[in-house]
Parts: sequence; structure tokens; C-alpha cells
Amino acid sequence: MTTQQKKDGLSRRTVLKGAAATAGAAIGSGAITGFPTIWAQNIKDVTLRQFGTGVSNLNDVAQKVKEDLGFTLEMTALDSDSVTQRAATQPDSFDIADIEYWICKKVWPTGNLQAMDVSKIKNYDKIVGIFKDGKLTPDSEIAQGTAPHTVGFIPEPGATTFADEQTNWMTLIPTIYNADTLGIRPDLIGRPIESWSELLNPEFKGKASILDISSIGIMDMAMVCEAMGEIQYGNKGNMTKEEIDKTIAIFTEAKKNGQFRAFWKTFDESVNLMASGEVVIQSMWSPAITAVKTRGIPCVYQPLKEGYRSWGGGIGLSKSLSGLELDAAYEYINWYLSGWVGGYLMRQGYYSAVPETSKEFMSDNEWGYWFEGKEATDVITSPTGDKLAEAGEKRDGGSFEERMGRVACWNSVMDENQYMVRKWNEFIAA
Repeated sequence: MTTQQKKDGLSRRTVLKGAAATAGAAIGSGAITGFPTIWAQNIKDVTLRQFGTGVSNLNDVAQKVKEDLGFTLEMTALDSDSVTQRAATQPDSFDIADIEYWICKKVWPTGNLQAMDVSKIKNYDKIVGIFKDGKLTPDSEIAQGTAPHTVGFIPEPGATTFADEQTNWMTLIPTIYNADTLGIRPDLIGRPIESWSELLNPEFKGKASILDISSIGIMDMAMVCEAMGEIQYGNKGNMTKEEIDKTIAIFTEAKKNGQFRAFWKTFDESVNLMASGEVVIQSMWSPAITAVKTRGIPCVYQPLKEGYRSWGGGIGLSKSLSGLELDAAYEYINWYLSGWVGGYLMRQGYYSAVPETSKEFMSDNEWGYWFEGKEATDVITSPTGDKLAEAGEKRDGGSFEERMGRVACWNSVMDENQYMVRKWNEFIAA
């Protein structure tokens, strides 16, 4: 892992190294968190078990937690469906659930997570409005689907239903989000791509791909079908059975005609399909684009005229977490929102829930490129130091407001979810 520099030129690692001897005393004295000395003495013995998708369950983050906070964070990365199942059925197998908001809609009613006290979150006031009232700006329209703020709050501890407005109790503390679109190989396509409908263009027969995660894949399908003019949904994020049937039928026909090279579930599968040239257009995630580009292969996260399909994730706490471990979990959350992780994630193309603190851990060049949509003034690198862009290049899709301001729908859990999953499985098996 490369050491990231703060604006004053001092690296976090340098600062921490010098402070290591006094960290315990500082924590114990209240200079950092206000916890008593016994907390500082015992914290090194704490191990918190976290699971989630590979998007944010990163070894570098666990290492940094050990350096900065002193306790051990054990991370397990799973696919989205496995994450959902574990959170919903195995509450004693984890301490921290790093999950997406659409997953929360399935998990929260089980009672396996505990409400989190907003008053303990130091940077709560700096969290972007998307997670509080659904609006990027006061004039923003709220997109279809499971928008994070609709499942982000509950009326009171113990409630299994969601609140219609902000309360003092959150289901998840938001951490990461992005505006997703199609990834393309411009060198192999050789012409502009402007619409979601291109995924089913016969021109790309045998060279297209879609992800095999039903709750996300169905949303990509909906963006395509609507762009083709085949279906006008009442709400893409909450389809009727008739809309599901028609959507699946269109894609099943395309599948039988040989449109798709493959269906992927994991990050690596997505990267390899694109990097090899077997696929030239597909559902993709931002770091997968990054991974292809680091191999020196052209790959674009293509802005499309119909807008983006978006998602957001956050940290949830197991209902069984208490005492010292619960204190440590809140300390972890506050550390997470303090900037280092945000800067790390933003170098992969994601957004931090608290951009303001992340900025302190990014150079002016990085911040300008990733957040403001400006031309890079120097080489842009990944968190691991791989080159992503040259000076003069701009981020695909532009600035934070340009990208997140064009969200058409959020990843979602529908009322007809069980029916949708059954139809999805029929599509994959067709």
C-alpha cells in the first residue's frame, strides 16, 4: 500500500509512527475520544468481525485500523446475495455488516441489526444530503428504487419499520456510493456509445455481458428496456409482475439469440472478460474499470443519456454487539468518516459519504480529477500506485454533481422480489 500524503506534506504513517507511544495515553485521557484509560488498555484485545462485498472490505483498511485504532478488524468479502443471506440469517456470525441500502431493506426487519445513535457520529452534519433526505441539492428530484434515505432511519430503537424522515436513529452509517453505468472497450467498438439500449444492439452479439446478481441486474435490464422504448415503467425500482415478465422476456430472447458472452458475479470475472476483449460492453463497477485501465487497456465508464443506476452502502452493527466491542465499533465508524478511507475509496472512483474529510487525504490534483471533474494536472494513480490517467485527462462523466445529479434509479428490493428472483433464475437457466 502506498502512503497517502495529507495537504501539509506529512504522511499519515509518519504521524502515526511518532504518536504510537502516546496513543494509548491520549485515548485514555480523553484527548481523542473521551473513553476511560481502561478502554485504551483493553482495546488491543478487541477483534471485530466484518463482512460485506469486495467493494469496501479491503485488506488495506483492516491494516490501517490496526495502526490507527489498535484493535483487529477481521474482514470477509462475499458476493451481494451471500451478504444478504448471512446478515438475515446468521446474526451471531458477525459484528459489523458492511452492506448496501437495498440489502438493508431485506435485513432490517429481521431484527439482526441494532439502531445507531446519530449523536455518537462526529461528522454526521457533514454527511451528504443523499443519505438524509434523498437530495443532492435542494432542487434535486429523488430517483426511483430503494433510495438510501428511505431505509436509513427508524422511529426508535427496536423498531423494525423505517421512518419517513430523519430521526436520531440510523439503520446504517453511510460510507460509500457511486453512479454506475456500462463499461465499454472504445478501441474495439470504434464509435460513440450514448444509450443503455446499446447493450442489446446485435452489433455486439456474443460480446455483451450483464452481472448475475438479480436485484442489481434487473435494474440494468430496466434501464435498457426503457431506453429501447419497449417498456415505460411506473417505477423501475418496484416493478409489477407484468413489467418483470416483459423485462425478462426481452433479455431471454436476446440471450437465446447469442447476445451475451457470459454472466458475471465477481469483480475478477468482470475485469477478465473486459481485459481479454471477449466482452466489449457490459455492466461494470468503477474499480473494475480501474483494474482494466491499470493493465494499459482502454476502458471507459460510459456516461449515457438516460442517466445512471446508483447504489449506496453503509456500516451496520449486529444486535449482539455491546460493551467494549460496541464502543470500538463506534470508534471505527468515526474513524471511517474522518477521511483516510474516503480518500482511498475515491481514488478507485467511488464517493465518500463525507467528501469534506476525504479531501484532506487527497492531493489537489486527485480531488480535482475525481470529485470536481477537472483535467488532471499530473498522473492519476490508484491507491496501489498504478497509473489510471495522464495529465490533461478528465474523469468519465465529469464532476460529483454531474454524475450523482443524473441518477435515474437506485438498486432496489421490490415488493415482488421473490417473483423477480424466480424469473431471473429462469432467465439465467434459459
